[in-house]
Amino acid sequence: MKRASIISIGNELLSGQTVDTNAANLGERLLSIGIPVVSSYTTGDDIDSIIRSFNLASSDADLIFATGGLGPTDDDVTRQAFAKFLSTELQLQKELLQKIQNFFISRNRQMPSKNKVQAYIPAGSKALANNLGTAPGIMAEAKGKLLIALPGVPSEMKQMFEESVLPELQRFAGGQAVVIRKLKCFGAGESNIAELLGPLMQRGRNPLINCTASCGVITLTITATAKDKDKAQQMAEKDEKSLRNKLGELVYGTEDQTLAEVVGEKLAQQKKTIAVAESCTGGCLAKLLTDIPGASRYFTHGWVTYSNSAKTSELGVPAHLIEKHGSVSEQVAQAMAQGARKRAGTAFAIGVTGIAGPTGASEQKPVGLVYISVDSDNGCETKRFIFSGGRGTIRLRAAQTALNMFRLKMRY
Repeated sequence: MKRASIISIGNELLSGQTVDTNAANLGERLLSIGIPVVSSYTTGDDIDSIIRSFNLASSDADLIFATGGLGPTDDDVTRQAFAKFLSTELQLQKELLQKIQNFFISRNRQMPSKNKVQAYIPAGSKALANNLGTAPGIMAEAKGKLLIALPGVPSEMKQMFEESVLPELQRFAGGQAVVIRKLKCFGAGESNIAELLGPLMQRGRNPLINCTASCGVITLTITATAKDKDKAQQMAEKDEKSLRNKLGELVYGTEDQTLAEVVGEKLAQQKKTIAVAESCTGGCLAKLLTDIPGASRYFTHGWVTYSNSAKTSELGVPAHLIEKHGSVSEQVAQAMAQGARKRAGTAFAIGVTGIAGPTGASEQKPVGLVYISVDSDNGCETKRFIFSGGRGTIRLRAAQTALNMFRLKMRY
């Protein structure tokens, strides 16, 4: 199986001034044609550092991509490092120089003398056309490896990859296929899921199963590799079935589906409506629901009743209930959900109240304490949670958990 490594070049990447989107884009596109990325390196604009990265990448993979450092300024040294790595010299390509000059002529500008350096590429290499800028890419084969240098400007890199690199890669990676499936889970942590899956997550296994977490959402990625796509597809489907059997209701969707999408689809299918009443989440739950196109089919009302008086005047939460139990309590969350459903006339309603922090907590009611209530004709279910993290994380986790509670309630 052919494997790839990516080298991202630029001091601006190391300093954090620029986010490296090129590596993510390349990784996704390479995997789509059956070439997994097995390593990535980030290095500054230094010839020796770039050569060291080329050596490391060459020990990992058959295909080495470098992005960045092909500009005309003194700190753009990728072409020099490329030539030194190949033990060859840079040569002026007159045809390239003419193309660069024409680029400026077409814009009624005179080419700065510094741009001439972009017409130099390592001897024996192939220049890759850049139809958006002045920096040509470079492609070379050495010791059974395919080495490719692309511009750091994302738009230029993407177009060059599609137009000049992709056809070459399809030839280079012939005879292998990769199929990827993703399962989205909620309601258990990474370690719990890993325990449930056991040997299915062993390294070196094919299909390979990876696990990532983000704000409570666990994504399981199944990567199946075979000689042809049909075989890889069968392998991925078999593992997906095994995962679903082991995880049950923890699995809420596939690929890039969100909880809000899944909930919205079910509401639309059942022709039911929902309203929300929020306190600590400050409208986050309503936003997640209405981020989905067509949400007006099922979402009707949203209240952000942050103060006690708003809970009473807008939702009809009895003042004595708040006085007795506090605004962050099971009783108030239930009254918020029931009040929202009654006023909106919907089939379902969700009420959320809690302490997002960093202030407002007590020994009995710590930061992260949240009560979530889901009301329907089948009764009102309320649960207590304690979330960790900063204010933003707590609010998002609470909103996501509310959606998941509602999803599970809709199953019955």
